[in-house]
Amino acid sequence: MISMSDSREGCTGSEIIVDHLIKEGVPCIAGIPGHGNLALVDAIYKRKGEIQFIQVKQEMSAVHLAEGYYRVSGVPLAVITSIGPGAANTVIGIASAYADSKPVLVFTGDTHVHMRGKGVLQEIERGADSSLNAIFDPVVKRSWNVAQARQLPSVMHRAFNYMLTGRKGPVHVNLPFDVQSDEVSCEIPFPAQEKTSSPLVYPEPAKIHAAVELLAGATRPVILIGGGVIEAGAFDGLKKVAELLGAAVINTMMGISAFPANHPLYAWCGGSKGTTVGNNLARKADVILALGTRFADESTSSYKEGVTYSIPPTKLVHVDIDGHEIGKNYHPSVGIIGDITPTLEAIADGLEQRGFKVDFKESEYFKEIQSEREAWLQSLNNFVDMNKNPPMISAVLRKVRKVFNENTYIVTSSGNVQAQVLQEFPFTVPRTCITTGGFSTMGFSLPAAIGAKLASPENHVVALVGDGDFMMTMAELSTAVQLGTDIITVILNNKSWMAIRDLQVAAYGPTRALGTDFTDHDGKLYTPDFAGIARGFGCHGERVSRVADIEPALRRAIDAGKPAVVEIMVNREYPYSGSPAVGWWDVPIPAYFEKKRDQYEQEMKGERL
Repeated sequence: MISMSDSREGCTGSEIIVDHLIKEGVPCIAGIPGHGNLALVDAIYKRKGEIQFIQVKQEMSAVHLAEGYYRVSGVPLAVITSIGPGAANTVIGIASAYADSKPVLVFTGDTHVHMRGKGVLQEIERGADSSLNAIFDPVVKRSWNVAQARQLPSVMHRAFNYMLTGRKGPVHVNLPFDVQSDEVSCEIPFPAQEKTSSPLVYPEPAKIHAAVELLAGATRPVILIGGGVIEAGAFDGLKKVAELLGAAVINTMMGISAFPANHPLYAWCGGSKGTTVGNNLARKADVILALGTRFADESTSSYKEGVTYSIPPTKLVHVDIDGHEIGKNYHPSVGIIGDITPTLEAIADGLEQRGFKVDFKESEYFKEIQSEREAWLQSLNNFVDMNKNPPMISAVLRKVRKVFNENTYIVTSSGNVQAQVLQEFPFTVPRTCITTGGFSTMGFSLPAAIGAKLASPENHVVALVGDGDFMMTMAELSTAVQLGTDIITVILNNKSWMAIRDLQVAAYGPTRALGTDFTDHDGKLYTPDFAGIARGFGCHGERVSRVADIEPALRRAIDAGKPAVVEIMVNREYPYSGSPAVGWWDVPIPAYFEKKRDQYEQEMKGERL
């Protein structure tokens, strides 16, 4: 009889954790040592030939790094922190992973069980003993507050199951000092034999039949793809169904790269940061097949009827692994709970069994898709001035796409550059866009790029960041140097949190920007020398401010053979500081702007909530 567990005599709680991580195939643990996780760090030391420890400079970065690694490899990493501030620092990273349904396993140190409530160093206990643990509850799939080392085999088993099944996401394990060090004899399960291996959830046949009936009757079908398509790896099935239907394919922020931009059915994106092609085709669709998407406000133009969507009269087939999302924002004609890969296979089979196949390149609808695509790209060409200096962000993106091959991973965070990547940067290889979506986190790009490079050292990884974003986690340049990860960070320096400045100008007027520009005590624009800072960390670093200098600088960064920073001074002049806004976003206008407020209230009436 095959043993389903490993009987262990005299092992500590920390040893149980490290042993389980190794058996699960976790290659790296990222974090920062502290007095609150000392025993766990020592247990890692004992197995350092089997699992790598990655030292970051801020705990939030450890979570972003782990997420970047997972986005490329499909393998989750573990994160460890000490008690108190070290634990709290992870919350933004965890919330970002939770919003985007990405698995990370986070271990935080805590007060000894027998000293809870004493107010020991870094304990929060005025409301409840050792209560900091509660901050994780809203942003993880499950949190465990371990009280005894003998609980850990069960906790580890369940943590991986929660993290990797259904709608994936981060989990948290709180580890008191003494639990890490206490010795127990226990049975440690073999993960490969006992853990749930993320079984597929197959759709109901009746739901598939109803979906096929709707789709087969559509004359203006649209497929909307979210991050669930990338998580499922459903790229072949997506392409097959799109071509069977002749459907325009639109992506959300999290769905970028799931469908190749050079495919004639690709219709870019819709929403407030969308495109004319995406919005025009989506709002005129008679049937939309939505795959793994939440219908968030930015991707729907804040639910304003007729801007991005018209549901109804458009009929909706909504597919998601999580029933929570179906019907939350738009009532579907058909709602399907299931994994996207088998669902697309079933839809394709249903269409083929009916003998259904559109010769899509001969249809009038296809001609309209091409016309809309061409109109959008032409409008971009009319907007982008490749001779304007300082360069527009669009000019930088075009140079980056020219220099780096299609297998390059592009990493972005919240801001103008992220919106413009969504609108105009063409991806043709799945998973090559890594960005933060639902939590719209700044500071994500640099540590996530390091994680991506660790997962795929043979491919280029480029972090596209604004200067405000970069300053939040720029200490991780030292991590990149220590690890020898030759990522390339392109800083688009406009001396501002420009996305918010542009929003202030657009919403309230050209004189109403406050707190968004970086200025010195005299009110003059201020910027650090990021290229010089990069060199101080041991990276290659240079600054350019002309379009003609961008491509040579990028090529020198590649040739440097070490982490590199290319700082590009970009245009600050509105609207050339960003990109055209083609959708609508609900940004409330204060009542003292009477005319603007009246206009806002009229526009808001179109929201269908």
